[in-house]
Amino acid sequence: MTPDKPAAGGNAFDSFYFAHCCGKPYARNEEWLGFFSGIADRIVADLRPRRVLDAGCAFGFLVEALRNRGVEAFGIDLSPFAIEHVHESVKPYCRVGSVADPLDGPYDLIVSIEVVEHIEPRDAEAAIRNFCAQTGDLLLSSSPLDYREPTHVNVQPPEVWAEQLARHGFFRDVDYDASFITPWAGRFRKAAEPIHRLVRQYERRYWLLQHEASEARAYSVEVQAKLGDAERARDALTLQLASSSSALGEARQTIARMESSKFWKLRSAWVRLRRALGRRRADR
Repeated sequence: MTPDKPAAGGNAFDSFYFAHCCGKPYARNEEWLGFFSGIADRIVADLRPRRVLDAGCAFGFLVEALRNRGVEAFGIDLSPFAIEHVHESVKPYCRVGSVADPLDGPYDLIVSIEVVEHIEPRDAEAAIRNFCAQTGDLLLSSSPLDYREPTHVNVQPPEVWAEQLARHGFFRDVDYDASFITPWAGRFRKAAEPIHRLVRQYERRYWLLQHEASEARAYSVEVQAKLGDAERARDALTLQLASSSSALGEARQTIARMESSKFWKLRSAWVRLRRALGRRRADR
């Protein structure tokens, strides 16, 4: 979570960074603890690792959540400020350090959430190499679009990280949905299959996604057609309402003219007279 290389002039990942550069203020609160608890739940349920490293652990929320679920979890982060804010219960398992330096291990799983985009390209390649050297299973998330954050010095689309991982024999698990971390997160595993088997898996997933996209486009066209029909019906009803309103206005004007005419006044007086005469006859 915390960038691995600070800006020139010192470690920039201090209180200001965590208060203003993480989208929402990064602090020990219900929202962030809940977010990492959800990730821990999925990791335990889906992957069942015994030993995990959170590479870029920040305040150690994921380490804490995993240890609360019985996982032997550890964290590393470049920021002394971040490690100082790790909860006392897991502070012995989190340390200050750079993922660009060789890591201890091995681990059943390494998790790196929004870290490598903060690292200069050469150090990011070293970090990828270090991850691959100490695990066969990696959950990686790196923002592909956020160029505005000042410490994002190596923002790349997912295929760049996938290519670097492939050089070390790691390939995306196309059947695993890691979007519970971020929409662009992925699971990469050390591949034991031959390349033709990997191509088969990628093509299967590509075909399914292509089919889903085609279905979505067809549905969109259908919805647009129905929307067009609804808009035309609305326009017709609007014209009908306008016509009815105009007719109603004309009728009201006609009635007003009639009520103000001499004939109408004489007729009204005659009706009142008849009613009065009728009441008198009834009284007799």
